[in-house]
Amino acid sequence: MQGKKAQESYSQMMEIVLPNDTNTIHNLRGGKILHWMDICSAVSAGRHAEAVVVTVTVDQVSFENPIKMGDVVTIMSKVTRAFSTSMEVKIEVWAENLPTKNRYKCNSAYYSFVALDSNGKPKKVAPLIPETNDEKLDFDTAQQRREIRLFMAGKLKIADAPALKELFK
Repeated sequence: MQGKKAQESYSQMMEIVLPNDTNTIHNLRGGKILHWMDICSAVSAGRHAEAVVVTVTVDQVSFENPIKMGDVVTIMSKVTRAFSTSMEVKIEVWAENLPTKNRYKCNSAYYSFVALDSNGKPKKVAPLIPETNDEKLDFDTAQQRREIRLFMAGKLKIADAPALKELFK
């Protein structure tokens, strides 16, 4: 199977925060931003897999700054690594206050997806070919994050987690 470059999975979406998207203090609701992040990252994973994908995990979500009503939200995502049938996607969220032109980072996370075939069964995906230094770092550390996810879910023992063992040397 031919590998794919990380840039081929890049996705971006923009939304404006409307009153129905906010809580009582006029900040974007956490569930709404997670929903938007899931959509954007699913597009990245689907592009890479050339298939329908389903969300498997959401982890390392950070809520760094509140997003205010009226701000424009930009969500960017791309696949950091492809495993056999699964992919890890890195997401960053930025907000901009249009009148002041103040742009600030709000959220980041890693989502994992599994590609499905036409029968709803896991489908093999192409390997990812990282090119830039940042892509190579994300690629290398994705194995550690994957092992942590599997260990925390009780699906992997430390003895079978070489990247995790390497962390503690």
